[in-house]
Amino acid sequence: MTFPNKKFYSMKEYSKEYFNKYAEAIASIDSDKLDKASELLTTVYQEKKILYVCGNGGSASISNHLACDHGKLVATDTQLSPKIHSLASNVAVLTAIANDVSYDNVFTNQLELLAEAGDVLMTISASGDSQNVVSVAQWARDFGLDVICLTGFSGGRTAKIATVNIHVEADNYGIIEDVHQSVMHLLGQYIRQSNMDEMIIKDRHF
Repeated sequence: MTFPNKKFYSMKEYSKEYFNKYAEAIASIDSDKLDKASELLTTVYQEKKILYVCGNGGSASISNHLACDHGKLVATDTQLSPKIHSLASNVAVLTAIANDVSYDNVFTNQLELLAEAGDVLMTISASGDSQNVVSVAQWARDFGLDVICLTGFSGGRTAKIATVNIHVEADNYGIIEDVHQSVMHLLGQYIRQSNMDEMIIKDRHF
C-alpha cells in the first residue's frame, strides 16, 4: 500500500508514520548486497581506480554528496586513495550533451570518454528506470565494469543490469532517497573504520 494513501491532519501523525515507513524500508535492505558493495568499493579505493556515480534530481545530489564524503572522509586516517567522479556534477557538460545529443546520454557520453578497466559505476535512482541511468549502467556492463545500483519501487531495469543491486522496499520518493543517503553514509563509514588503526577509531567523529 502506497504512503501516504490518505490525508493527514497533524505533523505529529504524519511524521510518526513516515518514520515507521523509513524503518521498514531500511530493514528491507539485503545485508549481503551491502557486503558485496563494500568489497567492490574497497577494491576500487585500494587499487586507485575510479568510482563513477550518477543520478537525477535528488539522486544527483546524493551522487555529489557521495563524491564528497567517500573522497574526503574515507581517505582520512586510512591508506586508501578514493578517486570518485560524479557524472552529475558538471552542469556545463550535462547541458551540452543534453542539448547537442540527448538527455538520455548525459552520463553515458561522459563515461565513454573516461572509463578504464577496473573502474566501477554506481547509479542512484528511486525508480531504477530513468533512461539515462539505464543507458549508462548497460554501457558500463558491456564495457566490463561492475555496476552498483541503488533502487526503490520495483527496481526498474537497472536492478536487472546491476552487478549488485541495493534495493529499498518502499514506494515514497522521500523515504527511498533518505535510505539511499543512509546507504551512502553507511558504506563510507564502514570502509573508513575497517581500514583505520583500531586505537584511533574512538577518538574520531564519523
